[in-house]
Amino acid sequence: MQTAMLGLHDIWTLTKRNLMRFKRTPQVVVFSSIQPIMFLTLFNYVFGGAIGVATSGPYINFLLPGIIAQSAIFGTLQTPIALIEDLDRGSIDRFRSLPIARSAVLAARTSSDNMRTIFVLLLLFGVGILMGFDATAPALHVVAALALMAFFSYAFSWMMAALGLFIRNAEAMQTAGFLFVFPLTFASSVFVPVVSMPEWLQVFARNQPVTQIVNATRALMFGGDLAAVWITLAWAVGILAVSVPLAIWKFRRTV
Repeated sequence: MQTAMLGLHDIWTLTKRNLMRFKRTPQVVVFSSIQPIMFLTLFNYVFGGAIGVATSGPYINFLLPGIIAQSAIFGTLQTPIALIEDLDRGSIDRFRSLPIARSAVLAARTSSDNMRTIFVLLLLFGVGILMGFDATAPALHVVAALALMAFFSYAFSWMMAALGLFIRNAEAMQTAGFLFVFPLTFASSVFVPVVSMPEWLQVFARNQPVTQIVNATRALMFGGDLAAVWITLAWAVGILAVSVPLAIWKFRRTV
């Protein structure tokens, strides 16, 4: 019990360190916030009139949950890049001289990045409301949808951390990460219903995690079949079950 408490203390201490870095470099948060707002604005006002979807209200009601999911997924790319930069600068080596668990470094990295992601998601949600987004479900369901999104993003950040530890190059990781998440977000129900896609693409789009988290968010915010919620939770738990031990194993072999 005492060991577990010490481990949590180590994680929180390193998490605060990472959050202080965000405070000293606010441009990281600013630019990571501007991109999803630009996506939301352009797709809503430029393409919204041309994209016909069956939604409860305007296109923004369909679009916002998808853009939030896209932002959450793309935001996880910062985790491996920051981790690689810490390794290259020797920051991780300095942590090795401290009496802390090595896994605390990874846990703190993913936790602090997830806090940044939550801030961006809340900001994006506020902008969506200004654009006319109007959820029909109770407020508690909306909170549950955002919490589910944050949990899914946290799981994804662990997978990105594991991938970054194997690649070990920031530029290569940025390209590899983009090539990985780009088809997941665009070949999904983020912008249009899956039924509007060619049949061969529907097979992939229906059975990948981004579509499930988007569908789950819409179901919670507007009512509907909650099966996607349980599928999303299964995806997130499965990703964590594989990524956490893999990332820790590779991290220990790296440092």
